[in-house]
Amino acid sequence: GHVLLVEQYRVPLGRNCIELPAGLIGDETEGEDPLEAAGRELEEETAVRSAKIIAEAPGWYNYDLPEHLIGKSWKGKYRGQTQKWFAARFLGEDSEINLAPPGHKQEFDQWRWAGMDEIVGMIVPFKKPVYEQVVKAFRHLGAA
Repeated sequence: GHVLLVEQYRVPLGRNCIELPAGLIGDETEGEDPLEAAGRELEEETAVRSAKIIAEAPGWYNYDLPEHLIGKSWKGKYRGQTQKWFAARFLGEDSEINLAPPGHKQEFDQWRWAGMDEIVGMIVPFKKPVYEQVVKAFRHLGAA
């Protein structure tokens, strides 16, 4: 019934940034199935293999970067994101979680388990509408 939160100090934001593990489909992964991408990104960012996708959010969600971050985030290549969200049940032990997995660039500094109701209050303001929709889509999983 908890959610894995990851944290990274992001210079453009000027403070710590809490997120849910997420990743990209595009550039070198163009044409990749979103479900496959979700599993790949979870493993690349956290080393977690012991997880099973149990739900898919009903739609795609969008956010735009605030003006002061356009041209700074993502090497200036993007102005925002369109995201597809999946929920996965973690079947392993906490010791499996490794934010510096071999062969991948470390993206996050720390992690912790949190209640679903904590998420939206800790996300940077420009991502809140997306996270509100994601929590709504997966709320039914919170007590499972």
